[in-house]
Amino acid sequence: MDCKSLRRDGSRAAWLSACIAFAWACDSDPVNKLSYPDAPRVDQQDVYHGVAVADPYRWLEALDAADTQAWVAAQNRVTESYLQELPHRPWFEDRLASLIDYERFGVPEQRAGVYVFEHNTGRQEQDVIRVSDAADSLGRIVVDPNAMAADGSISVPSWSLSPDGRYLAYAVSVGGSDWDSWRIRDLASDTDLPDLIEGTKFSGVAWLPDARGFFYSRYPQGDGEYDDSQQVRIYFHRLGQTQADDQLVYEVTDHPTRNPYAYVSEDGQFLLITLFDGYETSGLYYQRLVDGEPDGSVVRLLDAWDARYQFIGNDDDEFFVLSTRDAPKGRVVAIDLARPDPQDWREVVSESDDTIEAASFLGGQLFVETISDARGRLRRASVAGEDLGDLALPGIGSVSGLSGRAAEKEVFFAYTDYTTPWTVLRHEVGQDAATALRESAAGLDPAGYTTRQVFYESRDGTRIPMTIVTPVHRKLGEPSPLVLYGYGGFNVSLLPGYSTSRAAWLQAGGSYAVANLRGGGEYGEAWHRAGTKLNKQNVFDDFIAAAEWLIDNDYTTPKQLTIWGGSNGGLLVAAAAQQRPDLFAVAVPAVGVLDMLRYDLASANARQWSSDYGLSSNADEFAVLYAYSPYHNLENGGCYPATLVMADANDDRVVPWHSYKYAAALQHAQDCARPALIRVETNTGHGAGASVSKIINEYADQWAFVAEVTGLDPAGS
Repeated sequence: MDCKSLRRDGSRAAWLSACIAFAWACDSDPVNKLSYPDAPRVDQQDVYHGVAVADPYRWLEALDAADTQAWVAAQNRVTESYLQELPHRPWFEDRLASLIDYERFGVPEQRAGVYVFEHNTGRQEQDVIRVSDAADSLGRIVVDPNAMAADGSISVPSWSLSPDGRYLAYAVSVGGSDWDSWRIRDLASDTDLPDLIEGTKFSGVAWLPDARGFFYSRYPQGDGEYDDSQQVRIYFHRLGQTQADDQLVYEVTDHPTRNPYAYVSEDGQFLLITLFDGYETSGLYYQRLVDGEPDGSVVRLLDAWDARYQFIGNDDDEFFVLSTRDAPKGRVVAIDLARPDPQDWREVVSESDDTIEAASFLGGQLFVETISDARGRLRRASVAGEDLGDLALPGIGSVSGLSGRAAEKEVFFAYTDYTTPWTVLRHEVGQDAATALRESAAGLDPAGYTTRQVFYESRDGTRIPMTIVTPVHRKLGEPSPLVLYGYGGFNVSLLPGYSTSRAAWLQAGGSYAVANLRGGGEYGEAWHRAGTKLNKQNVFDDFIAAAEWLIDNDYTTPKQLTIWGGSNGGLLVAAAAQQRPDLFAVAVPAVGVLDMLRYDLASANARQWSSDYGLSSNADEFAVLYAYSPYHNLENGGCYPATLVMADANDDRVVPWHSYKYAAALQHAQDCARPALIRVETNTGHGAGASVSKIINEYADQWAFVAEVTGLDPAGS
């Protein structure tokens, strides 16, 4: 049976289903190609180091222009019509709604006997914030973003409890934007103070011990708008005053890209200033506080920009710092402020075979989160450097969210793995174990799935770990639809963690694999740098080698294999699909960085990514960027995997014109029947702040598309 007869003899839905299933047979039939909205190609060229580079869809960078808006609306109509007719979409929508409907808890933060934590009964569009006088009590709701917007478009991405437990500073984001505004809730009266802080992104608040105010970082204003093309500055806000009266505390005046952020030591003696400028190095300054007021000049404690430094805590004038200096996998050192020279540092936790992911100073001890072959451990050490052993975890997974105080014995953290949702654990410092404070009962039975870790060789022989989750009824040697996920950048480590969206795919009978690529942080700074700048192709080679291993070992076939990833992972997916289209049936690049020659022009935040990507203004880096940039390397007349580009119109981190330009170029280049669609969510940001309903709809679309192309039948699972 051919695709033409299917289209004549059946409904459009049946035709779509059958033609996708027979994609390889239909690829040569141009009649079955989708009709996409018109995207005029303009004669735009830029010259980089003597090389002329075409940019025919430059006009789509004008996000608010009428032509761009019309193009987005037209693309969404085509995509929605296509996706809504997929036969398995109702199954995935129902299953996602069921799976996400379980009670979820965040790790509590405790101050002065007051506990604050996030909570969701299951189908609330956004998590609420609760306050209680006991760790195991639900207490009462104090901030409910669902009451602020019925459609779930308002979220609370960050919050901070004052040291006296009286006030809760909380950030509000609209439509998933990284821009947020801060309000202060008086927990005694459950009302907001008049105070309003605006112009912030990625900034927390650092309370003074007496809670009369806090430090924060905000962008400067220009023409009445906050301008994120400039550096943030640290301000002090006193409760009860207007933001216009906030005191400028610190700004960087000797470097064009370093951003300062504030933290107050638990004992109130120091204002810590962390300087961020990319993902390889950082700086750490401090200023003494006397009665909450800065006293003396700012001291540039760590200003060599030779490694990453993170303040953990202090014992009077001795600072505990997590650093990669002379330790690519991380170590913890104690720095005496009277003798700050590196030769006088005292090593508290030495570098080991494990990579240190994070460290905290809690209950008078150091709690060190480490990674061993892409699996989490929680180590403990005394401030004198004595190894106090691991804290046992419920399984082979990961920990996060350590919360507590240096002067108190109560510690909280969360545990998760690929089939277990977040479990909130409580540990009493001095004891040998942690106990479950709150467990979530999701609808995925861990006994129904097998998790395996394997190691494979990349193109240059590097050993790469990969974790594969399969339904127990899938026998080895029987290929089946499989989704391969990766990231490979910015020192981000992919550790075991539960996901409702992944659970739906597994329950449908699919398999799932996570590859721990170079560019991440799983094996320390050397592993990270091996996937950056001139070495970025290593990341794509690692991902492609993962696909080849899965095929060679009969986990899947090229007709059943899907790749997907978001942000930097969207770049990964698009580059791999362009370089090896023969390996993949489906590609899902989500909110990806896809024009590598102009990414840094979008915002100051985007320019910080140059520590991983490099810049087109550098001749050597340009050559590498141009060689893999997905937007620039699609070949007209090619046949690429069935593609669903995912974008968010309000994304102000990876601006959506990356996805727009790439989708237009892909639709122009694609010369076979495999669909090249773009789905633009119009009221969310960079995957942040999405409501439960939007999450369900997004993944119902995604998995229905993937299942249809790869031949997965959820009803038969």
